Amino acid sequence: MKTTPSPSATHPAKPTASPVVPRSRARIGADVVFEALLRQGADVVFGYPGGVLLPLYDVLGDYPELRHVLVRHEQGAAHAADGYARATGRVGVCLATSGPGATNLVTGIATAMLDSSPIVAITGNVASSLLGKDAFQEIDITGITLPITKHNYLVRDADELPRVFAEAFHIARTGRPGPVHIDITKDALAQPTGAPHPDATAVVAGLPGFRPTFEGHPRQLRRATTLIDAAQRPVILAGHGILLGDAVDELRAFAERTQIPIAHTLLGVGAIPEDHPLSLGVMGMHGWKHVNRAIQAADLLIALGMRFSDRVTGSVSTYATGARIIQVDIDPAEIGKNVAVDVPIVGDVGRVLAALTPLVTARTDAARASYFAEIGDWRRETEARPWHGSGAWRDGLLSADYVIEQIAAATEHAATLVADVGQNQMWTARYGGFRAPRSHLSSGGLGTMGFALPAAMGAAVGRPDRETWAICGDGGFQMTMQQLGTLMQERIPVKIAILDNSKLGMIRQWQELVYGGNYQSSHLENPDFVALAGAYGIPAFLATRPDEVPAAIAAARAADGPALIHFRIADEQNVFPMMPAGKGLSDLLEE
Repeated sequence: MKTTPSPSATHPAKPTASPVVPRSRARIGADVVFEALLRQGADVVFGYPGGVLLPLYDVLGDYPELRHVLVRHEQGAAHAADGYARATGRVGVCLATSGPGATNLVTGIATAMLDSSPIVAITGNVASSLLGKDAFQEIDITGITLPITKHNYLVRDADELPRVFAEAFHIARTGRPGPVHIDITKDALAQPTGAPHPDATAVVAGLPGFRPTFEGHPRQLRRATTLIDAAQRPVILAGHGILLGDAVDELRAFAERTQIPIAHTLLGVGAIPEDHPLSLGVMGMHGWKHVNRAIQAADLLIALGMRFSDRVTGSVSTYATGARIIQVDIDPAEIGKNVAVDVPIVGDVGRVLAALTPLVTARTDAARASYFAEIGDWRRETEARPWHGSGAWRDGLLSADYVIEQIAAATEHAATLVADVGQNQMWTARYGGFRAPRSHLSSGGLGTMGFALPAAMGAAVGRPDRETWAICGDGGFQMTMQQLGTLMQERIPVKIAILDNSKLGMIRQWQELVYGGNYQSSHLENPDFVALAGAYGIPAFLATRPDEVPAAIAAARAADGPALIHFRIADEQNVFPMMPAGKGLSDLLEE
């Protein structure tokens, strides 16, 4: 029995019956699109209309069960669908017209691809007779998205739409999740059709080449058991796959039985509550020093749903040189891709853990007392270092870590915090104190600035039961700030925290530490963010000192609908520790 606090879990909603098309007109391809979305459990589409999509928008009103959120830029639609998917575990849906509308989705699709987020991106295209003729707003969007999707389709016949949509959702959510793109010509959307929707069995039968492996091989499980039982200094590395696979309960049961501490990747934040005794914290380039130290000293690493990215390992030649490695992943292409592995296990991480847990020897915390004591000493050393806000608090300045801690405390660690990219991203991951799965959302693989605001919009729509905060740097916020219009029009209650140091903070940090203080093109002349929000009719507040922070947070939370807080933080805060490019986890810059 799952106990994950998510009403939607990671499983798709049961298909609904196809709505009845009004008798006054024939059923057309556009109807099939909306029927298919409803059958797949979709309840919202983030979109922006255009000429070739007008047949679709013309019938939208006949499907009141499906909410359409009008974004202000198509990139925001893709990020919103992505945020919806990450927060709910269901497939997110975005919609754009041909040409520039379609190409504006590309960054969001790529973000979803690198982070294994299940979305279906729908685009319109010119009529079939105009394909390949450089017609107005024609572009080969299927060619463009081919390397950044799990699969994509070009549909010219309305009769193909039921099969294509059923396959697209199955592919997006099954195995390693990811984005699927469907491009539909305008004539296919307007074409009459009587094609029925296939059942799930027919969909699976129609995809003989798509058969993910879910169960771990028994021989590999026995090999893993031998290594786990023999290990004296093991560490679990919990990745995004734990959350994508809805495996938080299995992870906890395995860790508690074996008494193995858990470090998590940036996207693995929330895989285990950070106040759990076995939780170490975030690893890698800007992870906690005690976490990286434990990894470097380990004799066994158990990598669960993570790919050993360069931001986790640094120099592979110096990474955990004394450790044997077990890697579990549903995508066989990720096994051993970056780091040599002793025991590879291909399968669904939840099912593998469920099978592995009864095989391993149960231990008490006393059995690892000396190991835990050593890690405890390292943790206390970490917490004693002057890394927090680079000491800004000592001068009475407002530090970013303090802001994040106050938001987390005010929301009792129950809110969804959606981070942008850069210093704000690292501060959020390190100081958010996350307790629940899918409560920390961030662009990991692509590192997309501007992700936070539209992704938070999607998360808030998908999980209206949870308070949602977008944690933005002043640079990233200005990349997608036009979505304030969507928040205002749709009354989506996202609370926005802008950490404003008038800098591209991470760029400035690297320029200081690596490029001798050559601060080229990293200073920002920013607008009055409070006035900007006010222009959209969104309540906004300003905090420039630590004592102003609690009241500003309380005021934003009390607002009915969206709200914004402009936190004017210290200009020169750095995120420490930091692993310089090309170095390893033992080469962290400490201050």
